[in-house]
Amino acid sequence: MELYYSFSVLIVISAVFAYLNARFLKLPASIGVMVIALMVSLGLLATDNIFPHTFDRITTLLNSIDLTEILMGAMLNFLLFAGAIHIHLEDLKEQRIPVMVFSTVSVVISTFAIGFMMYEILPWLGLGIPFVQCLVFGALISPTDPIAVLGILKQAGVPKSLETKIAGESLFNDGMAVVVFIIMLALARGEEVNTSFVGISTLLAKEALGGILLGVVLGFIGSHANNRVDGYNVHVLITLAIVMGGHLAAEAMHMSGPLAMVAAGLMIGNYGKNLGNITATEQDYLDKFWELIDEILNALLFLIIGFELLLIPDLKQYGVIGAITIAVVLFARFISIYIPVRIIPFQKRFGKQSIIILVWGGLRGGVSIALALSIDDDLNKNLLLAITYFVVLFSIIVQGLTVGKLTGKIDEVENEMI
Repeated sequence: MELYYSFSVLIVISAVFAYLNARFLKLPASIGVMVIALMVSLGLLATDNIFPHTFDRITTLLNSIDLTEILMGAMLNFLLFAGAIHIHLEDLKEQRIPVMVFSTVSVVISTFAIGFMMYEILPWLGLGIPFVQCLVFGALISPTDPIAVLGILKQAGVPKSLETKIAGESLFNDGMAVVVFIIMLALARGEEVNTSFVGISTLLAKEALGGILLGVVLGFIGSHANNRVDGYNVHVLITLAIVMGGHLAAEAMHMSGPLAMVAAGLMIGNYGKNLGNITATEQDYLDKFWELIDEILNALLFLIIGFELLLIPDLKQYGVIGAITIAVVLFARFISIYIPVRIIPFQKRFGKQSIIILVWGGLRGGVSIALALSIDDDLNKNLLLAITYFVVLFSIIVQGLTVGKLTGKIDEVENEMI
């Protein structure tokens, strides 16, 4: 009953904030909900002495939500499946090499670049922490967030090829990011970890490749099951079973649930459609169902992100390092894109404009916050969570709202040059 109560309250608040955004702010839906939640959070912090009961009730509600478990264990699977089911495999195949490189090599480069820079900068502000903890932060903040990216890019007017690169990277970089984060967090805890090439490769293969293989199998079975029955309601139930059952199977086999959902979504959205037995009406119902799931869960997630401000103690004291960290993360993102682009012989060379959009469009979101929340308290959790929050807010609000305008300006400059 307590879970139902919490979920009901969040849905009601999301609906109110979504209405206010649509009526007055007119921002992209997810960003608008988060901005209003931030404004309410700041208002509650400023008036907690005047309205202590309201402040206490909301913080109690937020404390009852395990964001790490809810996001990484449930919401992320639904959102990734919903995003992948609408991606055309032909577009992804065309951009497969950049997607593979950016979702693996770039994550590792960014992790170590951020780790080294933070290790050098933090002592100057009296916040020196062990190098391995800086790498933990580098690992959790390096992957671009598929939820933020997919939710915002489709409204940003980014060129199709670049959109596919950024969206594809965000869908597939969880495998590498989770492996790197697990290793760094274990080292920070003082646990024995097999950091040999064989050990890391085995872990990556089991997590990433195992998850993708599981998703392909689930998508294949689900596609043929859908092809043998009529009725959009049954098709919806089958896809729900793939997501929920697939998550349980991935957990039991210690594979990447997110990557399994990406692979399953791509199979259902491409291979399943080509089988030909599902009518256009049934396919339309199925697509609209997952679009609705995507919108609702995005609203809930961005609402929670906005309210997380209330749970970070003494956030104001981390303002300076938060601003510096934003610059560090953007610079590391640039390095992680620029180095592979200059070294690896891609079929199509990347121009300066493409690199700028890839850097600015690499948004961070709820995944980074969820990973930061999973860090132990004795590993400077408050510091790492606070600077993660600053990066995520800047990424979603500033980068998310300007990436489309940036693309337009670059197009205008290119047209003038022509």
